Amino acid sequence: MDQQKYMDDLREIREMMNKSSKFISLSGMSGIAAGIIALIGAFAAYRLVYSEWSYDTGVDEMSMIFRLMWIGGLILVGAVAAGILFTRNTAKRNQQKLWDHPSKRLLVNLAIPIVSGGIFCVILLLKGNLEWIAPLTLVFYGLALINASKYTVGGIRSLGFAEIVLGLLAACFTGYGIWFWAVGFGVLHIVYGLVMQLKYKL
Repeated sequence: MDQQKYMDDLREIREMMNKSSKFISLSGMSGIAAGIIALIGAFAAYRLVYSEWSYDTGVDEMSMIFRLMWIGGLILVGAVAAGILFTRNTAKRNQQKLWDHPSKRLLVNLAIPIVSGGIFCVILLLKGNLEWIAPLTLVFYGLALINASKYTVGGIRSLGFAEIVLGLLAACFTGYGIWFWAVGFGVLHIVYGLVMQLKYKL
């Protein structure tokens, strides 16, 4: 009896320490929503780059680049908005603040590789190097997830490694960048979100 009480106390202490050092309220639904938004964006980008409409109407390369940047920006805004909405609801259920010390550390560690990679990709876009955008965004995003994984629940680290592997494959097959991008940001996010929902009930 005393041993069981001791184990229960240890478990409670461990949960308290984990809650104080990690942001445990990442929502699985936010991953699913981000994946769906990314698939819609990938379809729009595919239509822009590969459809005959682009060639028939004489859309020049620079115009296409700026349209792709707009699509990427809209995807980012939509995914972030969905993430905040669903994660806020999860944090409320877990009685955890959305903006606390663990979530700040999570955001900072996530933002550093994403911002630096994003700037690098914009530079490449403006120079017309479209074929490297999908591989680099996947790799930098994977690095960001791994960098932030120590401040949140498990699973995000595995997603990060999967994104990096996919990005390296995309670098080997640059002609299929949009397809790799759709799998990495779309399908993998949906799978990750479903796993989170089933495993953590988030």
